[in-house]
Amino acid sequence: MSDAFPQPVLELRGVSRTFHQADVAIHVLRQVDLAIAPGEIVALLGPSGSGKSTLLQAVGLLEGGFEGSIRIAGEEAARLDSVGRTRVRRDRLGFVYQFHHLLPDFTAVENVVLPQLIHGADNAPARERAESLLTALGLAQRLGHRPSQLSGGEQQRVAVARALANRPALVLADEPTGNLDESTADIVLAEFLRLVRHEGSAALVATHNERLAARMDRVVRLHEGRLD
Repeated sequence: MSDAFPQPVLELRGVSRTFHQADVAIHVLRQVDLAIAPGEIVALLGPSGSGKSTLLQAVGLLEGGFEGSIRIAGEEAARLDSVGRTRVRRDRLGFVYQFHHLLPDFTAVENVVLPQLIHGADNAPARERAESLLTALGLAQRLGHRPSQLSGGEQQRVAVARALANRPALVLADEPTGNLDESTADIVLAEFLRLVRHEGSAALVATHNERLAARMDRVVRLHEGRLD
């Protein structure tokens, strides 16, 4: 593929997910096609129950049972075994959830250092990277604080830094500001978008908030399991 048409970071073809409840088939995702270019930030917009979280679970290789093709950074990931899926999640993906899921006994900087150590980084450069990300998010004075000592917005900033710590090709964010008040959500989203763009990662951000979605590069809409 030429430089003018770079390979997508994410390419979905015919992704479907059906659950069976007694004799009833529930089609949560229906033949979803989607491509995200390197560095592109895409809002996945839809009401609760539209299948947004299920689609992120598919892209994040967090469970099986999906049909179709899921290519991440050029690699067909849908049919990988558990070891291969773990490798792709570790090397290619970053995750931000509605709830921060920080480790309560570790400081802010330690929460961002740890995934780098798991990835194989040495402690000194991992700490330097963690401090740089947290400082860029306005937390230079909070590096040594544990999650219980941070506000909700600060905790979510740490979660953003953690997601970007290993320089993922693609960040997946599931309602990343859904647990914050409106003014804090605006600030955290702005910092998230700025840092993702600065780092050169792509992102797929699930939200039901039209106003927040409009601040991203592109909006795709999921309705009854189909992308409009």
